[in-house]
Amino acid sequence: EQDISKTAFRTRYGHYEFLVVPFGLTNAPTVFMDLMNQIFHEFLDKFVIVFIDDILVFSKSKKEHEDHLLTVLETLRQEKLYAKFSKCEFWLSSVAFLDHIVSAEGIMMDPAKVEAITKWPRPTSVTEVRSFLGLAGYYRRFVEGFS
Repeated sequence: EQDISKTAFRTRYGHYEFLVVPFGLTNAPTVFMDLMNQIFHEFLDKFVIVFIDDILVFSKSKKEHEDHLLTVLETLRQEKLYAKFSKCEFWLSSVAFLDHIVSAEGIMMDPAKVEAITKWPRPTSVTEVRSFLGLAGYYRRFVEGFS
C-alpha cells in the first residue's frame, strides 16, 4: 500500500498508479522473492519451497498435505497475495520444478533437458563451449565423474 506512489506516473490523460508489481521493474523479482521468503519463513524446507512465484508444497501423507496446503493458502490470503487457480496444480505425485522432476522417489533430471543435452550440437567456439558447460554443469549431481 505505502509503495503504490513509487511507481505512479502522469500523462496528459491522467494520473496512474500500479496496484500490483508491473513487469519490467529491475528489482521486482528480487523484492518479490524476498517477500515470499519472509512470509513463508517458518515453513521453508519443512513443507514449502518457493522460487519467486512458484510454491512447492511437499508432505509425507495425504492428511499432512491437506494441512500444509491449507496453511499455505491461508498465509497467502493473510498477506493479500492471490494465486491464480488456473495456474495451480494440486495433489501431484511428481512435479517439474526448476528443470527437475521431484517425486517421492527423489529428484531427477527432466527428460526434456536430457534430450536437449544429448542433441546439443558440437561446440565450435569458446563461447559455445562455455554455454554448453553452463547447461551441463547445472546437472552435475546426476553425472558420475563430472568435474
